[in-house]
Amino acid sequence: MTATNLPYNRILLKLSGEALLGKEDYGIDPEVLARMASEIGDVVQLGVQIGVVVGGGNIFRGQGLARAGMDRVTGDHMGMLATLINSLAFQDALERVDVMARVMSGLQINEVCEDYIRRRAIRHLEKGRVTIFGAGMGNPFFTTDTAASLRAIEIGADILVKATKVDGVYTADPEKDPNASRFDELSFDKVISDRLDVMDTTAVVMCRDNNLPIRIFDLSTPGNLLRLIRGEAVGTLVTPG
Repeated sequence: MTATNLPYNRILLKLSGEALLGKEDYGIDPEVLARMASEIGDVVQLGVQIGVVVGGGNIFRGQGLARAGMDRVTGDHMGMLATLINSLAFQDALERVDVMARVMSGLQINEVCEDYIRRRAIRHLEKGRVTIFGAGMGNPFFTTDTAASLRAIEIGADILVKATKVDGVYTADPEKDPNASRFDELSFDKVISDRLDVMDTTAVVMCRDNNLPIRIFDLSTPGNLLRLIRGEAVGTLVTPG
């Protein structure tokens, strides 16, 4: 299953756990989940293969409790389990709109999903199944941003697209600085040297070293993902420069 006349055949979509909050203070907003699933379904209909990495910040953040004294490894494992909860919810939402989906986990939890195996993941994608990668990389001390970069590289994605609450990368926080301006395009080196809030540095370096472009965009605007897939300049593009 391949896309024709489109700039991308295979993408990795990175969603923050907070993106699933919607109007809720905690957990998952069913309306947000359903809308995201519908938009992904529209993209799948075009023949684009989609891998997804979802964070777990809407349920649990291991780093926060680690700062309060919890063992960091324990906290990170708890955070990985939170990403699996979101991944299973996403799988269910996709299947309710007739989109085939599979959850693959970086931790062994065979009763609820498959273990992550690269070749099997690629086969799922080739068959048109949205493949959701849960539990990060299966290791503590790495963020889901880094997991998204790794999985994107492993599956041979054409681009990593990161959905955020803002429509790209700005010179400063646009909610705090009304004079902040948005970048249409950036180089990896500028992101790193200027410490711009794109993804964590490890994730950015991995993408730079493997020539994997990143596009930062606002998924809360309906239709943005479809416009991006069709080649429109949505959000901010980060390239080797």
